[in-house]
Amino acid sequence: MLVFSKFRKTLQIPCRFRRHFRRFSIPSEERVSSNPQSALRFCIWVALKFENLCTQHSCDLVSEILCTNNLFSLYWEALELLKKSGVLITSDSVTALIRAYWQMGLAEKAIESFDRMSELGCKPDSHAYNIILAIASRKELFVLALAVYKMMLKSNCCPNEHTYNLLIDGFCKSNNVKAALGMLDEMDQRNILPDTFTFTAIISGLCDGKKVDEAYRLLNIMKERGCQPGLILYNVLINGFCKLARIEEAISILQLIERDGFVPSQISYSSLIDGLFRARRYNEAHSWYARMFKAGIMPDVVCYTIMISGLSKEGRLGEALKMLDEMTQRGLVPDAYCYNAVIEGLCKVGLFDRARFLHLEISKHNQFHNAGTHTILICAMCRRGMISEAREIFNQMEKLGCFPSVVTFNALINGLCKAGQLEEACLLFHKMEIGRNPSLFFQLSQGSDRVSDGVSLQKKVEQMCEAGQILNAYKFLIQLADSVVMPDITTYNTLINGFCKAGNINGALKLFKDLQLRGLSPNSVTYGTLIDGLYRVGREEDAFKIHEHMLRHGCEPRFSVCTTLMTWLCRKKKVSQAFIFYLEYLKNLRGQEDDSINALKEYFVKGEVEQAIQGLLELDFRFRDFNLAPYTILLIGFCQAENVDKALIIFSVLDKFNININPTSCVHLISVLCAEGRLDDAVDIFLYTLDKGFGLQSKICSQLLEHLLLSQDKRKYAIDLIIRMKSAGYRLNSQHFHKTLSLLYQIQTKKHTQ
Repeated sequence: MLVFSKFRKTLQIPCRFRRHFRRFSIPSEERVSSNPQSALRFCIWVALKFENLCTQHSCDLVSEILCTNNLFSLYWEALELLKKSGVLITSDSVTALIRAYWQMGLAEKAIESFDRMSELGCKPDSHAYNIILAIASRKELFVLALAVYKMMLKSNCCPNEHTYNLLIDGFCKSNNVKAALGMLDEMDQRNILPDTFTFTAIISGLCDGKKVDEAYRLLNIMKERGCQPGLILYNVLINGFCKLARIEEAISILQLIERDGFVPSQISYSSLIDGLFRARRYNEAHSWYARMFKAGIMPDVVCYTIMISGLSKEGRLGEALKMLDEMTQRGLVPDAYCYNAVIEGLCKVGLFDRARFLHLEISKHNQFHNAGTHTILICAMCRRGMISEAREIFNQMEKLGCFPSVVTFNALINGLCKAGQLEEACLLFHKMEIGRNPSLFFQLSQGSDRVSDGVSLQKKVEQMCEAGQILNAYKFLIQLADSVVMPDITTYNTLINGFCKAGNINGALKLFKDLQLRGLSPNSVTYGTLIDGLYRVGREEDAFKIHEHMLRHGCEPRFSVCTTLMTWLCRKKKVSQAFIFYLEYLKNLRGQEDDSINALKEYFVKGEVEQAIQGLLELDFRFRDFNLAPYTILLIGFCQAENVDKALIIFSVLDKFNININPTSCVHLISVLCAEGRLDDAVDIFLYTLDKGFGLQSKICSQLLEHLLLSQDKRKYAIDLIIRMKSAGYRLNSQHFHKTLSLLYQIQTKKHTQ
């Protein structure tokens, strides 16, 4: 009966009703055991009658009592009895129960109570909706959160500031900042003022999306609106700038913290130190670490992890291990991320035995069964071609309760593809799709109710919520998240590349269609890989169709895709087409130099290559984005088309602008010049490579020397070149020069006999 007394005081029952309360709270064990819900029912009835449950304080107290005394079933029975008695049940009374369940970590029970509100004839208010939104956000079920929000609007329940904060935070965490900004606009329309939490969530989302300038602008807007940023927000900005290696701006934010009256925290320093390590500014990182100590701030586990990771990447593994010992001596317990930093450092220098030993050492502790550790080892082994060892670790993961992530799968699939084990890679891909619940995967991918992408998943969840099945929607999403690792675009790109290299272009195209059916968008890597693969099997027309598909679907053409197409056009001796294609790429990229680009096209078509190439160089320098690759492709293209004069024009223009022509271009020029008997020009190109310090392959060197030796009036050039080559470090006694030396010996012997 002490529990009910506490309820009575909590709900502030009026004096005139206390005599009725005594009838329900006679301190008799027999009375309580025969009808224990009576007193509680009366308490709730009085609270409902006098609206004592409508305040946050009362709801919190009721939730606390429910949690402390485990009165959930009793409370629910009391509500049902009141409903049968014709008492109007308010949303507040059920909200107290929902909150109590959530505080106890019983998310399903909380959602179930929300679903049952209609049984009690009460309509959820914003507080009830917000708890469900909080549950969905905490569990990262943002699809459910959005569905519940839409349901909330349809029921004419007005969202409040907390509603929007939950949704904005959820959108930002799911990398949908655009939707979060839309919610910010909606807040303005409803005259709901955003607070520091709102702005911090969006600024954090913008920083995660590498849009730090927009984030900084939003900070100024926030200040203009009279909303004072806190230290957390400043730390978010410091971290955002540091991740983009914009260290000076991060330091200016740190100074701004002090100007605004805050003291930089451990997080402030840790973010900056991490940024300096990422930018390979090691000395400055160590300097700021020392400065942190001088400021009286001691490093925590996160800061130690950053230092240990930085030292490992710097190659100072000994110091990293010493810092790990120092950390434990200070009573700090290294987490999995800390150990992973050292293991990754050991793997990078090939010390796999030590890495595996450390892995086994930390695996003795249950808290360190971390999928990231296994993934680091698998990635490192795959890079070294140790596929069987990587497979062994992968197979051990599930036994230890570490389920592979998409990164783990991608690393092993990539390793298998590189090792030519395409069939094994495909099997692993299917295992990744099916996950630990094959029946669920089959259920989701069959029939009219098929869930194949984010859009169809959102639709299915919304339908379930509208039908009053929020608990079923929750269970469905939890089961889905727990049962399958969805392949991402990296997985598909890896497999498409494997199929292309194996010559199975139809298999690659099938994967290309499959990824789109699943709601994934191909990126420039996908398109570039397919275009290259189609050219390799002679399907030039299909390659251009894929390129058109890329432009049509709004994927911005990447330089690598452009150069791939140019290379293949040049191999087909379509150099003019390759040049025009590059100009079209520049138009899409720049959009403001159409007249200049059209003029270059006219020059090239007329055969005025020098004016075209010189004009293109001037355009590149104006935009400060010069890249040698297109010029190299065109030069080599002319060589392949046996138009060496135009190739030499490109060579001379580049040389005139003091641009180093690469060895590959020189090799092609020497080869075609030798074939045409233009040995003087070939020698000039070779002397250019000697002056630049290039080391050409023995094959092309031998080809040039043999042509010179076989030409009576050029033999002296051969002798001079051999002398210069020796001083440049060429090993002329190697087997690659055997034929050349034999020919030289024959000529010298013949000269002596004459």
